[in-house]
Amino acid sequence: MDRASKEASAALRFLPKLVVPEGRLAGKKVKLAKYQKQFVRGAFAKGIEAGVLSIGRGNAKTSLSAGLALGHLMGEIAPQPKREIIFAARNRDQAKTAFGFLLGFIEGLPEDEQAQFTIRRGSKLEVETSENGGGLARVIAADGKSILGGAPTLAILDERAAWEREKGDALENAILSGLGKRDGRALIISTSAPDDANTFSRWMDEPPPGTYVQEHRPAQGLAPDDLESLLVANPGAAEGIGPSAEWLVAQARRAIARGGSALSSFRNLNRNERVASDNRSVLLTVDEWLSCEVSPDDLPPRDGPVVLGIDLGGSRSMSAASLYWSETGRLECVGAFPCKPGLADRGQADGVSGRYIEMADRGELVTMGDATVPVARFMADVVTKLDGQSPVAIVGDRFRHAEFVEALRDAGLERVPFIWRGFGWKDGSEDCERLRRAVFEGEVKTMPSLLLRSAFADAITLVDPAGNHKLAAGRSTSRIDPVAATVLAVAQGVRMRRAPTQTKGRLAWG
Repeated sequence: MDRASKEASAALRFLPKLVVPEGRLAGKKVKLAKYQKQFVRGAFAKGIEAGVLSIGRGNAKTSLSAGLALGHLMGEIAPQPKREIIFAARNRDQAKTAFGFLLGFIEGLPEDEQAQFTIRRGSKLEVETSENGGGLARVIAADGKSILGGAPTLAILDERAAWEREKGDALENAILSGLGKRDGRALIISTSAPDDANTFSRWMDEPPPGTYVQEHRPAQGLAPDDLESLLVANPGAAEGIGPSAEWLVAQARRAIARGGSALSSFRNLNRNERVASDNRSVLLTVDEWLSCEVSPDDLPPRDGPVVLGIDLGGSRSMSAASLYWSETGRLECVGAFPCKPGLADRGQADGVSGRYIEMADRGELVTMGDATVPVARFMADVVTKLDGQSPVAIVGDRFRHAEFVEALRDAGLERVPFIWRGFGWKDGSEDCERLRRAVFEGEVKTMPSLLLRSAFADAITLVDPAGNHKLAAGRSTSRIDPVAATVLAVAQGVRMRRAPTQTKGRLAWG
């Protein structure tokens, strides 16, 4: 490990002198956890202008930042005179929480040191000292009409992901522009944002030069109650800070049982995942999908009619095809990317590291074409895997009508009936519900698939006021195309199995 900077070393010496003001450790000296030391070292390293920390709820984010604010205010960390500390929070209530931690630490100081502070609790929340060159710490709310001014030497942006977009971004820009006047530093601390478009997400995904990023987010596709991944998002649990491991597992299982927004909220706040919890719901929980996976020996045979579901992607997205034998419940799925960029580069861009390469090694993901996947070739290759069996129907998105018609002809599949479906509120809600019921009734069985497991982990449904659902991605870089293809194939297979027997003409279900 690199040697800590002068400021980082000073902070690491100062913080353990403080007394924990509340909680089960109240009255004891602060004992920094490993992840807290790591953040202090990184955020206060030479050349760093902004330190960004993303971690699960309850892991002492606010108290750590309040302790650093106090050390800065007292001149223990940064000795320059007339220090100015800005503590920016989502709203006044959150600001009061941060201010309370600051006061709590002050109250734990020796009486002679407490005497140096002037505390203002009125319309302004401020703490001032004249010692060591003097300093002022003030708290402002991102949702108010904050008058910034001044030249902060330290700015703490607390729970940044929860700030209102327009006002929050404006306040952030004002704070950061002021820091440059005195070589100030920003600490941007929050639980994960619900999506990639959030400004806090952009800090982690596209950090500007001079930014230290520390993110405690588990890998995708794991069960909400998976203990190892819970401890990734909540590193304090192993060191007696915040929620215990037992509590986290119990809450995860309770959220799984409730499903919907309760599960989404748990994943966002406690697993530190980018999942929205307002008008969204999970399509299937991780455990529900995993119940579909069986060993190769237990996989049902390819008996009876097979339906092919196709979801086409563009140059940046995946194309996917699912094959579903409704009589036995057997499901197979394959995805495809264009050859450029390569799978390694795509994995880095999508935040999944080498997962695409692993999928390719497992035979679940292929590359073909240059900038786009050639639809006709992809469909023909999928049908080839059927060893002479012809699909009874192909199901696709009606909004890609022209591409499908041409591709069917080029692939020699023009005689196979094609079913047009949409992913809007009407078709989408019906198809999602049919998939759910098929899964719950044990009518979907597949071999363990990293492709499907990852896609279902990121698949959500948007819910309208009438309770209708339509498929959506939980993150902007989520690849849920295998889920879309599966929804189409399974829903159509179920419809065909339960529909009256057709004796003449083309299939017209859908």
